[in-house]
Amino acid sequence: MTMRVAIVHDYLNQYGGAERVLEALHELYPGAPVYTSIYDPEAMPQDYRGWDIRTSWMQRLPGWRRHFQKYFLLYPSAFESFDLSGYDLIISSSSAYAKGVIPAPHARHICYCHTPMRFAWRTDDYIRREGFGRLQRAVLPIALSYVRLWDVSTAPRVDCFVANSQAVAARIARYYGRQATVIAPPVELPPFRPWVPGNFYLAGGRLIPYKRLDLVVSAFSALGLPLKIFGDGRDRERLQALAGPNIEFLGQISEAQRHDLFAGCRAFIFPGEEDFGITPLEAMAVGRPVIAYGAGGALDTVIDGVTGRFFYEQSAAALAVAVAGARNDRYDPAIIRRHAENFGREVFLGKMRELIDGAQAGGIQ
Repeated sequence: MTMRVAIVHDYLNQYGGAERVLEALHELYPGAPVYTSIYDPEAMPQDYRGWDIRTSWMQRLPGWRRHFQKYFLLYPSAFESFDLSGYDLIISSSSAYAKGVIPAPHARHICYCHTPMRFAWRTDDYIRREGFGRLQRAVLPIALSYVRLWDVSTAPRVDCFVANSQAVAARIARYYGRQATVIAPPVELPPFRPWVPGNFYLAGGRLIPYKRLDLVVSAFSALGLPLKIFGDGRDRERLQALAGPNIEFLGQISEAQRHDLFAGCRAFIFPGEEDFGITPLEAMAVGRPVIAYGAGGALDTVIDGVTGRFFYEQSAAALAVAVAGARNDRYDPAIIRRHAENFGREVFLGKMRELIDGAQAGGIQ
């Protein structure tokens, strides 16, 4: 009998690392429907329009494109409303609510956890970074107490947790009392050929507060070294106001432009504490070193002194010291590339297939 598979994802209204994982999971089961709370086709790659995407009743809420975050108390009910009784295997891709679906008693549920919901479990840091007003700062922690209770109560609905990094596995153990298998997200590896790097440094991605690109802007404004920043987001205006004339904002760029920038930079700067962080590996895939804050997922991907350099205080001054010190570092692009190959798409797919087979056989809890 053919195994019936469903994939569940938090929301499809922005494109980032979690969505690249979703694409790889969909490659494993291309015929599986994808259940999600809301879906904005205009914000997602064209290929998604050929998928079987099934949204919740939240898709009919007024102004959901603009105000989807304000509806955070409704997502638990939305995911519990999905009828998944006809599926034998459920794979959730979750950094918030997707793991809370209700599987059939006979089904196996594997959760690829990008992180336990950051805004619920690291609320103080989230509020500080997002710049909420006084009333929101007072009310949000109370509302999130309900979300945390729901989040913990749904952990037993998962048969097998997969974490994207050791840092996330530790959070799963702390908040849910569960062990997780660590499988790093897939990274697209372009054909490798050594480039002669330029004199500029590179940073970028989504320009939002928790990415801490303000540290990069402040450090490089003080250093006077050339810096290019790609990407866009609500923090761009503030970052541009902080920036000196040596810093160039590129906005949204194509994949080909990304590749050329990674290959041509002197080093990629990664200042945030990420759950995993794919952009450093995109730089390493073309042989370029990474200067990263030594916390979170970067500890799984950057080898200090081999593929880059860490700084351990999350400040512009510490980053500036690391950049200045790295100007005398010497790296072998071929060694950096070989390290990045451990995180390629085929490696991810192979590990997930093996884990799913084990879970289906009842050998993984």
